[in-house]
Amino acid sequence: MKTIPTPVIVLFTLLIAVVGGLVVLEANRDEGEGLVPVQVPPVGGPFTLVDHTGKTVTDKDFRGSYLLIFFGYTFCPDVCPTNLSTVSDALDIIGEELAAKVTPIFVSVDTERDTPEVLADYIVNFHPRLVGLTGNREQILDVAKSYRVYFAKSGETKDDAEAYLIDHSAITYLVGPDGKFVRHFPHGISPEIMAERLRQVLGAAGV
Repeated sequence: MKTIPTPVIVLFTLLIAVVGGLVVLEANRDEGEGLVPVQVPPVGGPFTLVDHTGKTVTDKDFRGSYLLIFFGYTFCPDVCPTNLSTVSDALDIIGEELAAKVTPIFVSVDTERDTPEVLADYIVNFHPRLVGLTGNREQILDVAKSYRVYFAKSGETKDDAEAYLIDHSAITYLVGPDGKFVRHFPHGISPEIMAERLRQVLGAAGV
């Protein structure tokens, strides 16, 4: 059995704690005061990346729209296409009017292979409004850190330097029109449940 490195375990523990929400409530039994808010690190933040058309964009370019952000890579054999299909189906389910308020975004963590051209060819397989984002290693490390995303190469061989996989987090993030984290969707969620929760968020916001 493959042993998971301690730093990876720590990072995933932090990820689980963070994406549960911006505030976690825990019982204060000794004081009998009910629930006490415990602050956890924020999720998300500013970024500067390159989209699938080769244009440099920042987080501010998406203000006014809800964002569904997923981190992965185009050579991913199963997790990425599954999640992107779920996002696409969920947007179809909520209908064109509500879906127009949401921009799905695919951020590649594969800075070596996923050029804007590669992303452009890949995202056409999913939702027509899906935006592909990439960047240099420093840019991707920065945005991944902001969203508490883990990724690392695996399965590298000396015979073919490009024949590798990337282990990565599989969470879809919902970000509000103000650029602030709203909630997350776990890997494996059905399109129907994602659509239902999107409706709840958009409905509560009066969209």
